[in-house]
Amino acid sequence: MADVEAVLDAAGITNPHVREYVQQYADLTGAERVEVVSADDDARLIQEALDAGELLPAGKGRYYSRSYHKDTARSEERTVVATNDEKDKGVYNNWKPASEMKPLLHEKMKGASAGKTMYVIPYLMAPAGNALAPWGVGVELTDNRPVVLHMIRMARVGACFVNELEDQNQFVRAVHVTGDLPNLGQGTDDDQRWFVTVADERTILHYGSSYGGNALLGKIAHGLRQAAYDGWSSKKFLGEQYMLIGIKDKETGKTYHVTGGFPSASGKTNLAMMLPPDALGDRYEVYFYGDDIAWLWVDEKTGKLMAMNPENGVFGVAKDTNETTNPTALGSIDESSEAIFTNVAYNPTTQEVWWEGRTKNPPADVTGWEDWRGNLISERTEAQKDDPWAHPNSRFTTTLSKVPNIAPDWDEAAGVPVDAIIFGGRTRDREPLIRAITDVAEGVYDGLTLGAEATFAAEGTEGVLRYDPMSNRPFMAYGEGDYARHYLDIINAASDKPLFAHVNWFQRGEDGRFLWPGYRDNLRPLLWLMQLKNGEVEGVQTPVGILPKKEELNLEGLEIDADDLDAVLRIDNARWQQEIGHRTEHLEQFPNMPRRSGRPTTV
Repeated sequence: MADVEAVLDAAGITNPHVREYVQQYADLTGAERVEVVSADDDARLIQEALDAGELLPAGKGRYYSRSYHKDTARSEERTVVATNDEKDKGVYNNWKPASEMKPLLHEKMKGASAGKTMYVIPYLMAPAGNALAPWGVGVELTDNRPVVLHMIRMARVGACFVNELEDQNQFVRAVHVTGDLPNLGQGTDDDQRWFVTVADERTILHYGSSYGGNALLGKIAHGLRQAAYDGWSSKKFLGEQYMLIGIKDKETGKTYHVTGGFPSASGKTNLAMMLPPDALGDRYEVYFYGDDIAWLWVDEKTGKLMAMNPENGVFGVAKDTNETTNPTALGSIDESSEAIFTNVAYNPTTQEVWWEGRTKNPPADVTGWEDWRGNLISERTEAQKDDPWAHPNSRFTTTLSKVPNIAPDWDEAAGVPVDAIIFGGRTRDREPLIRAITDVAEGVYDGLTLGAEATFAAEGTEGVLRYDPMSNRPFMAYGEGDYARHYLDIINAASDKPLFAHVNWFQRGEDGRFLWPGYRDNLRPLLWLMQLKNGEVEGVQTPVGILPKKEELNLEGLEIDADDLDAVLRIDNARWQQEIGHRTEHLEQFPNMPRRSGRPTTV
């Protein structure tokens, strides 16, 4: 067994509560060695992982990782929010009592790291010195070296973050034990995996995975679930699955900041990383802050609603990322970026990687190419020839500093003032290109009823969206009614309130084609929204928000059919009357939902 005290002494860990916590779980898991890591250890750990075959080289300064084939995504049905109060139970948070889940996880973790190294990762999910930094400090313990390397990219890592805490006990205790992956019964009645956030004890216990949010505990478990609970219990902030961008008008020198939520497959990352259309590039610049998480709070001195991305990196979906959809993402993972690719196709001879959508067609010469499972493409049978080369949830991990259009102030303590909060779901009808909402209660209502079309027809009833409140459905940490009240309280505490808006890039014509070009042209409706906030345009009032007049949109350099433009700027009254009924039914399932008289029920 490791001499934990000597290791912590050598690493300069002085926080007594951290020392006690590390000793407790070193004893429980039976780890043979304990090692405290910092960001400075990255190069050494990369080389160790290469030597051990845990990573493979993917060209100069890039690396390739392959997860166990049944361990490729988050598992919602095994993910739990546990607390000591049943009043925290919500519709979506899969609540269980802490008194049940903690002993269960401790039993699974007992001796499960025998023969392994326990890595101690002190981390910060926030820019240093930020108002919310005290809630962003954590210590992840993991028995998996690649997890350490991902965490170094996704969080700020170093002993100083725990040693300098004003309250030495205010850190998240995050324990990850990989488990025996081939023998965990993934997806069966005997599934051994559990991913538990004990929110009111600020403890995260994950067992049975080495992939993504199941293992990078600073990200979803802390950055979203724990942060949501902390924000509510402290009454200080919101932890949201939001993108965050800046739009600079170079003519005026003003930078606007837009944040907001998008359900899966609704264009969030591409929007967060977009560049201006060529015709508008001389005047406007788009800055990237983050594509996945934003924490929002009110600055008590200025009364402004502020936001920051607590992450230090990007854990992006590789599929369909290319020069057209997201050149910024490609720029962040080029040679010497120190990026890690997971579950894409790989050629060990040439050290190339590829995924569906990277190019129109896969490499013509399949010699040496392996799919995400490690099987040779050249040896596929006729029945396997159309199987994907990369897993649909394949990923790339890179640091924010590598993103070509990263905002100049992305890591500053102050955060940025929020001008607008937008929501967007993938819907082929009912939702126009953009509709602005000036009333806070109406904006929160819209976020709570955010929805997207089901991925497969079997997942939903025809005409009914899969609702994803604020795009936070998988990350709710307490009751949805309490969440709505807390959201209202935070936004209403701001003296300078943001505009809300709903956007939709995915309207289709009767022939099935997209009516709006999307991608870089999505900046155009956001520019209109900023003009509306400034009083420079007035739009068209409708019962569900303000729509742009055609002449108010900056369409310079854009060729779009006049009928298509009319269609994306139109409200379908009959469809919306149906939609309001579905939304009412959706909200009625949540206890304690705030109510306000006078809400329109017809369009």
